[in-house]
Amino acid sequence: MFKSSFFYKNIPNLFTLLNLLSGAMAIILSFEGRNNLLLAAYFIYIAGVFDFFDGFAARALKATSKVGKELDSLADLVSFGLAPSMILYELLKNNMQIKQFAFSLPFGQVLILMSPLLIAIFSAIRLAKFNVDERQTESFLGLATPACAMLIASIPLITQFNPNNLLIFPSLSDNIYFFLGVIFFGAFVTKPVILVPLIILLATLLVIEMPMFSLKFKSLSFEDNKLKYYFLLVSLLLFLSIQILAVPIIFILYITFSVFNNILNKKLSKRAEQSLDRLFQEN
Repeated sequence: MFKSSFFYKNIPNLFTLLNLLSGAMAIILSFEGRNNLLLAAYFIYIAGVFDFFDGFAARALKATSKVGKELDSLADLVSFGLAPSMILYELLKNNMQIKQFAFSLPFGQVLILMSPLLIAIFSAIRLAKFNVDERQTESFLGLATPACAMLIASIPLITQFNPNNLLIFPSLSDNIYFFLGVIFFGAFVTKPVILVPLIILLATLLVIEMPMFSLKFKSLSFEDNKLKYYFLLVSLLLFLSIQILAVPIIFILYITFSVFNNILNKKLSKRAEQSLDRLFQEN
């Protein structure tokens, strides 16, 4: 009887709405000054946690529904499409020392300030395609919106990161090259010459037809999830070592792991085809 209750069926939707609420908070905070921009970034990560639990709860409770699927996409568009776009907008505006957006600004500046909206637009396209694409059950075609958003959310956190705050390997901060590298990267990463190409790259990755592995587990078997376990282990070690600085490295690793996984799958598929051809020829 409990299983058929309204509450039981809507537990996944509750997590989805908390995801949406976190994304909305990130948008509000992104316009409330540089210190609150850091909070906005944290709220995107909080949204990511809720996004994980809504899918986990839906599968565990077998409470999936068409409404839940659509609601999840709408929440993801806010939290992982619009919210990171607003963070990028504020980073660019602050770096260019523009107090307020206006179409009377030089055309080049208007284009730069509007470029973050590409993330929102291409996230919408990516989510719409995902909802109707039956090929994306075990892996993704294109970059998942949460991965894109979390990379963007790491940028304001990296700009304010102090190398002396390393918890696991504080001796790293004694290395002058590492220390100066972090400071230089944090100061340089918000410049339009870096952010605008990054925006274009991420927008392209969102809709490109390139298979990327999913971190959803249908079972806990090591044999069935080797790639996922290796990736999570390496990511954890990196994050424990250099904290928020690890996010861009983890992102690059995710793309690299996906590319090698695709190459491996193609080789296995080709071998299987060759084996079948030989089998039919023998018969």
